[in-house]
Amino acid sequence: MFGSDKQKPVYDSYSSESYEKYFDDTLSEELTHPSSSEVSGSSFRPQDVSSDQLRDYLEVQSADILHSDTDKMKLMLQELERDLLADNDVDVEYMFGTGLNMEIDGEWSNPIGTESIHVSSRTPKQMLIECAAVLADGNIEVASAIINELRQLVSIQGDPPQRIAAYMVEGLAARMSASGKYLYKALKCKEPPSSDRLAAMQILFEVCPCFRFGFMAANGAIIEAFKDEKRVHIIDFDINQGSQYITLIQSIAKLPGKPPHLRLTGVDDPESVQRLNGGLEIIGLRLEKLAEVLGVSFKFHAVASRTSLVTPSMLDWRPGEALVVNFAFQLHHMPDESVSTINQRDQLLRMVKSLNPKLVTVVEQDVNTNTSPFFPRFIEAYSYYSAVFESLDATLPRESQDRMNVERQCLARDIVNIVACEGEERIERYEVAGKWRARMTMAGFTSCPMSPNVTDMIQKLIREYSDRYKLKEDLGALHFGWEGKSLIVASAWR
Repeated sequence: MFGSDKQKPVYDSYSSESYEKYFDDTLSEELTHPSSSEVSGSSFRPQDVSSDQLRDYLEVQSADILHSDTDKMKLMLQELERDLLADNDVDVEYMFGTGLNMEIDGEWSNPIGTESIHVSSRTPKQMLIECAAVLADGNIEVASAIINELRQLVSIQGDPPQRIAAYMVEGLAARMSASGKYLYKALKCKEPPSSDRLAAMQILFEVCPCFRFGFMAANGAIIEAFKDEKRVHIIDFDINQGSQYITLIQSIAKLPGKPPHLRLTGVDDPESVQRLNGGLEIIGLRLEKLAEVLGVSFKFHAVASRTSLVTPSMLDWRPGEALVVNFAFQLHHMPDESVSTINQRDQLLRMVKSLNPKLVTVVEQDVNTNTSPFFPRFIEAYSYYSAVFESLDATLPRESQDRMNVERQCLARDIVNIVACEGEERIERYEVAGKWRARMTMAGFTSCPMSPNVTDMIQKLIREYSDRYKLKEDLGALHFGWEGKSLIVASAWR
């Protein structure tokens, strides 16, 4: 599947189904002869440093390593980014008082070399870090051997460490064969909004409350901004399936007095599945019908455009409307200065600021997969998604088909992209809360703390799930986490 291996491994641990069923069959022709020259390594060489140096190295939120001394413009941009956004000072540690730095625990701290090793006695976690290390060093032969061994040990139906390892090992295999971009595209939903992916996303929001609470925090801040307004215009730069606004319209209908007239502008890539299948219009009709039933005055405005090409005139803001802009799990898809001299991420924020909105809401994953080089990025991704997979273990049984759909359709795709891809092909570029705060501040926004009403409402709902979910407010933002790990951060700005 991932290259011209002489023999495909047998996937005994995946019940009666081969692992290929969890990825797209159309990959086989594209991936038969990958170019080994595309394999991207990291200039970080684990065998050149001691375990103490490695520990120090991983504690830093590193900026991207520069691979070309001749690229002076990129050097200047990287230096400017470090100065202005302070990658090394972002406050991800101790968010929940448990010392969440990037220090390697005992399982990960053994000296790493590139020589052939015996992996059968090691845990999947140890084998994954070993494989990532030798792959970062460019040792394809040893990495391939570890991958083949891992595939025999992991299972998408096992415990959380086995499940995450099953997907991360395929990310490593895709990186090794330079097939990450194909696998990422293949895992993308190819069906209209009524597809399994919509169902899986809805299940994810229900069974992994951190995602749901992120939307609820944004909606709560938006409703607070409605006070004393007669006409409200919300702009969403990634409307997706409109799930957030089903809840918002239901909440507006319960408000005392006459609710304001609500106009929602949804932006959607014209090449996306939703647009090709008429999905954007279907989503708008669905929301308008719901609003009519609930007695909420509502209109939907569709903008078929890539976000980077949207101009203020396309958004149709009208005098007398209180403007609200919602960024829910969208900004991390915009390339920044570490990808191109055209910094689309900050460019979009400046354009939104020029609209003078009453409120801007931002909901994002709280992890750095943007500027970290491959090896520390792999460790961060493992730590982050381990917490997500463990949280799912508390809400759905391991044999649940819904759970497997959620993990395959909503999580595996992101994992593969983070692990396997570099440059413009790496789309899932998350940043930590401190980095978003710096970006918003530089774009001219001021933090608007969440109201106690919003915080109290979410805190009550958290108790209905598990006491292992955590909520903490920091510098006006709400952090939602699993045990000691911050997963989602929601903030409001004006």
